[in-house]
Amino acid sequence: MKESAAEIYALIGYPVKHSLSALMHNAAFKALNINAEYRLFEVTPEKLEDFLFGNLQVSDVQGEVSINSREIAGFNITIPHKVRALELASLVKEITVVQNASVLLSGAINTVKRGNGKLFYHNTDIEGFMKSLREDLKFDTRNKNAFLFGCGGAGRAVIAALTLEGTGIKKIYVYEKNKETINVAEKHFNLKEKLEFISAEQISDKLKDSDLLVNASPVGLKEGDGSIIENNLLHLGLFVYDLVYNRKTQLIKDAEQLGLSAIGGLGMLLYQGAAAFEIWSTPRKAPIELMRQALEKGLGQCRMR
Repeated sequence: MKESAAEIYALIGYPVKHSLSALMHNAAFKALNINAEYRLFEVTPEKLEDFLFGNLQVSDVQGEVSINSREIAGFNITIPHKVRALELASLVKEITVVQNASVLLSGAINTVKRGNGKLFYHNTDIEGFMKSLREDLKFDTRNKNAFLFGCGGAGRAVIAALTLEGTGIKKIYVYEKNKETINVAEKHFNLKEKLEFISAEQISDKLKDSDLLVNASPVGLKEGDGSIIENNLLHLGLFVYDLVYNRKTQLIKDAEQLGLSAIGGLGMLLYQGAAAFEIWSTPRKAPIELMRQALEKGLGQCRMR
């Protein structure tokens, strides 16, 4: 194991071994001749606070780099830390946390930059999802209803994106199993006229009334996972977006068999990653097409295994 001479950027979460993020960021660093590396670090919930605000010594998942968490210049945050990292910020006084408007809007974070003894919190998932929804799925949100499975950190970004001024979304139905997660999200968004949390018994009826179905739950991440819903609940005209990107999920397969417009989350990963890259590397612009190629190559290799 080595201590890298390059500046280290990272993805933290638990687990993260499945992630393709390092491929696009390292391709971008190389293309722009930036002496930096992007690494994956598995951080358990018990160690999150020490990672963010302490001096936690961490090793990347490949066992190649060991580094003190305070020396990591910037990092992305994924499951299950996107909401908890924000909650911890209000409890710690030793380090100043500066929250971007995207964080205040969503109540979750996915991107952090260190500088001048401070942590700068951002949520580029909002931009990433909305850009992919429009450019990749070709979905027009105006006067439409959406159905969302899951309102953890990723789900909050979806809600925030769909309720941005100008989207014209009419209604968002949300199904979430965890009652505490529901309570926290309801208090944060306070959008009773647009946001409706529903029970399992209401799924069928609300899906019939929806134009867009989004999966922001972890279902589909693991090989062998089924779909979030029975395929007979899918209907003609429904657009389907599954945030899972590392495999073609059963939901996407079912939707495609019915001839529906359906995509996985690779575009969201790309666009949120490009936005994070530009936060860390200002004023340089992210080489998006090169980053896309790196992701697509990596995804192809994953599917061949």
